[in-house]
Amino acid sequence: MQHYIKLMRVNQWVKNLFVFLPLFFSGNLLNIDLFIESFYGFLIFSFVASSIYIINDYVDIEKDQKHPEKKNRPLASGKISKNKALVLFFGLVIITSLLIFYFANIKVALLVAVYFLMNIAYSFKLKQIAILDVMIIAFGFLLRVLVGGYMTGIVVTDWTILLVFDLALILALGKRRGELINADLEGVTRKSLDGYNLNFLNSALSITCTVAVICYLMFILAPDTQQKFHHYIIYTFVFVFAAVLRYLQQTFVYFKTESPTKLIFKDHFLQLLIVLWGISYVLLIYFNNGK
Repeated sequence: MQHYIKLMRVNQWVKNLFVFLPLFFSGNLLNIDLFIESFYGFLIFSFVASSIYIINDYVDIEKDQKHPEKKNRPLASGKISKNKALVLFFGLVIITSLLIFYFANIKVALLVAVYFLMNIAYSFKLKQIAILDVMIIAFGFLLRVLVGGYMTGIVVTDWTILLVFDLALILALGKRRGELINADLEGVTRKSLDGYNLNFLNSALSITCTVAVICYLMFILAPDTQQKFHHYIIYTFVFVFAAVLRYLQQTFVYFKTESPTKLIFKDHFLQLLIVLWGISYVLLIYFNNGK
């Protein structure tokens, strides 16, 4: 069973928590009915994402067998056969379809279909096209947030769209940089990295991080934002700025961003910043007395 769980990459389901963002920032996290709707959205995205991971591993078996870490994946190592992986893939697709049919609406169905088809194309071809590959990853995170909005009927703001997309783009670029460095160290070149080099990725990361910081500043300084939350929201900038610097340190100094999920799970300082930022918003949204 542990091999099937690994094949589904259940540890990556943490990314699907983005589905809950509209619920959280709207101040409705304690609304049980809306929380359940968001949870269904989380399950839908978790199962469809796992199906994509299976196809991705299926397509990359030969490449993964040559990678120092990926060679231990269930398919690459032979612990799960191709046929069993395909059975699990179709099973997950069926479960996702049933969840959408019973608990979602047409808009959610369309967004999930876009995610599924886009990532199937990504697994077979599009991940080999530089820039487009990281844009697809970032758009996938945005789709998670939009699904959360349509599941609950909560409007996703322009600021949320902009910041989520840019944040996801930062993580994707950092991942590519880590992969490029590892490929150079191992003396192995891959088609997906042909359109990148360190100078380009360093510049791209600098630009996207700058955009993220500026956008966040504009967001917290906007009159509507200060009226909705509190003027104390300005102080959350400290956590965001520190988190960006920490991520850049892990990227440029320690070369630890090939797996963003693994970084978040292991970097205690980054975890602390995220928790403090989250607590700040809990206080501003759910304990705001309007003064």
